[in-house]
Amino acid sequence: MARLPVLPTLDFFRGFDAAVRHKSFTRAAEELHLTQSALSREIKKLEEEIGTALFARGRRGLELTPAGETLHVVVRSVLREVAQAVATIRARGSARRLTVSTTVTFASLWLVPRLPHFREQHPDVEVFVSADNRLIDLDRGEVDLAVRFTQAQKVPQDALRLFGEGIVPVASPKLVAREKLKRPEDLARVVLLHLEDARVPWLDWPVWLTAAGVRDLAPAGNLRFSQYDQLLQAAIAGQGIALGRRPLIDAFLAAGALVMPFAKRYDVPYAYFAIPAAHARERPEAAAFLAWLMAEASGEALSQDARATPRRRRPS
Repeated sequence: MARLPVLPTLDFFRGFDAAVRHKSFTRAAEELHLTQSALSREIKKLEEEIGTALFARGRRGLELTPAGETLHVVVRSVLREVAQAVATIRARGSARRLTVSTTVTFASLWLVPRLPHFREQHPDVEVFVSADNRLIDLDRGEVDLAVRFTQAQKVPQDALRLFGEGIVPVASPKLVAREKLKRPEDLARVVLLHLEDARVPWLDWPVWLTAAGVRDLAPAGNLRFSQYDQLLQAAIAGQGIALGRRPLIDAFLAAGALVMPFAKRYDVPYAYFAIPAAHARERPEAAAFLAWLMAEASGEALSQDARATPRRRRPS
C-alpha cells in the first residue's frame, strides 16, 4: 500500500475551518479555546506548508483566496466525516451516554433541577450537560443534542420548539410589601437590578418600562451583574427588583422566594429549541431525551397559565 504524503497536523485544518466559518481569527480561537495569536501562527504555518495564502483581508473580515476555497471544500467534508465516524465508534463503546449542550442560564435554572425526573425514567442513560454560552458546532461530533435560545428561522427543520420566554419584574415578597409596589411608577422607590449581557438586549429595564407606559423613571439605585443567576440571588435577598425570565424563574415563584408585583409582561421574539446532532438522530437515548424535554416543556406551559396572576405574600 502506497504511503500518504506528509500532511499538516489535523489541528491546523480545524483552525482553518473555524476561521472560515467565523470569518474571524478571534472568534475562531474562542471556539477552539486558543489565543488569537496561537491560531494566527497555526494558519501561517499551514499556508507555509501548502505554499500559498489561504486568506485575504476584506471589508467583511477574512475572505478566502481561490486556493483557500478549494481547500475548504475538502477540509469541511473530511472533518465532518471524521467527526461522525468518531461519534459512531464512541456510541458503540458507550451507547448510553448523551452529551447535551446549552447555555449556563438554561442549564442552571431549568434543565439541571429537572434532570432527576429523566434519571428516574432512564437510569441507564448517562447525561453530560455541557453548559457554555458559546455556540457549539454540532457537526464536530462532540455534542449529541443542543438546546438553543434563538429565532425560529435560524434553526434546522428537525428542531423542536420547547417554549418562549416572557419578561416580568420579580422581587422578594418582603421588598414588595415594604415598598408597597402596586404600580410600575412605584419602581422609583427601589433599586433596579440589571444584566450586562449584549446577547439578551431585550432584558433591559428601559424596554420593559416603555412597554408599561413609564418614561424617564429615576430609580432609587442600580446594581449591575454579568451573570443572570447572581442577579436572581440579589433579587431573592431583597437587594432590588429584577426582570424575571419566565419560565426559567418559575421555580422561585412557586416557592414564594420571588413574586410578581405587576401583571405587565412582554414576550421576546426568541424561543428555546431542542436540536439533535446528525449523528445522534437514530440513537434511542437521544430520542428518549427529546421526548422527555417536550413533556417537561408542555407541563411548563400549563404551569405558567396557572400562575398567570401575580402573587403577593405577607412579610414573615
